[in-house]
Amino acid sequence: MEKIRGFEIAKGFENAGINIPVRKTKYSAGYDIEAAEDTVIPSFKKGMAPTLVKTGLKAYMQDDEYLKLCNRSSNPKKKGLIMANSIGVIDADYYGNPDNDGHMMFAFFNIKEEDVVIKKGEAMGQAIFEKFLIADGDNAEGARLGGFGSTSK
Repeated sequence: MEKIRGFEIAKGFENAGINIPVRKTKYSAGYDIEAAEDTVIPSFKKGMAPTLVKTGLKAYMQDDEYLKLCNRSSNPKKKGLIMANSIGVIDADYYGNPDNDGHMMFAFFNIKEEDVVIKKGEAMGQAIFEKFLIADGDNAEGARLGGFGSTSK
């Protein structure tokens, strides 16, 4: 079978009991993403960095596609969790990068007064594959040399 788009277990998580994401209903846009391990997300304090929650997953896709990581709609109200970057963008060339093999993580802040724990296997977000367009005159030829946050270096 030709690989078009999908999910795989990232290096280092092969024996961690990671579930490949699924859509729960026929017309769902998003694939439910679970936490790879128990993670404590501390109550927000000014100046703190977001907590990165591991998925144990990487995603492959076509060159004109990206994977959008979105928060669960229930997370802000029920758990006080908001994504630090509003949405996450996983580019096609993030897959298999030399720094982290394309391992995807969710960046959360906790706006509740108490710490929040995301348990291993708990759905924490969703991922949606999307096409994108290129502007006239675009001549990007750079190659990804690293993982998380590497394109701004």
